[in-house]
Amino acid sequence: MSDSIVFYYNPMSRARIVHWMLEELGVPYEMRLVNLEKGEQKKPEFLAVNPMGKIPAIVHRGVVVTETAAICAYLADAFPQAGLAPALDDPQRGTYFRWLFFAAGCVEPAVLDRLFSRPPIERRMAVGYGSYEDTVNTLEKAVTPGPYILGERFSAADVYIASQIGYGFLTKGLEPRPTLQAYLARCTERPACKRFTAEAERIAAEMKANG
Repeated sequence: MSDSIVFYYNPMSRARIVHWMLEELGVPYEMRLVNLEKGEQKKPEFLAVNPMGKIPAIVHRGVVVTETAAICAYLADAFPQAGLAPALDDPQRGTYFRWLFFAAGCVEPAVLDRLFSRPPIERRMAVGYGSYEDTVNTLEKAVTPGPYILGERFSAADVYIASQIGYGFLTKGLEPRPTLQAYLARCTERPACKRFTAEAERIAAEMKANG
């Protein structure tokens, strides 16, 4: 069975996170562009991959993986040589999963609710993340003292968390607290992040020019 990765991608989507992750891995992958403006994500060919009609999605060893945080976790385990996830018997694995899925289950929805000015729900316990303030305060604690989520070790959790912070800053859905700004700056200075960013900008410009 082929070990190659097929990556369904659009540079103006959450697929940017997986793009960064793939560059951190340093393994070959085949990128298949999905034009969201033309509705290609809702065509039968792609719905056969992901019935939700959403990207990112990858196919690896004949298995489809969707949901960005799940893809990051899967890839880190599938390619352990990259060192982007603690081993099964490493106590840090619990911390790694804790903050990776905290970002997916709490940070992203909290930022989106604030971005779209959704009114707070009186029963906070009914909302997965509780409150925006609690979520951001907890996020600050997660990246302190740093430099990364697992201390000196960079991991897939940092790819995902830094991406969520960057999106929050860009859209004004997340207040630019100095601790978060410093953490984001450290993560985005990585060569893999710079490579993916340059390639994403090139692809976005090419797609725009081609309509």
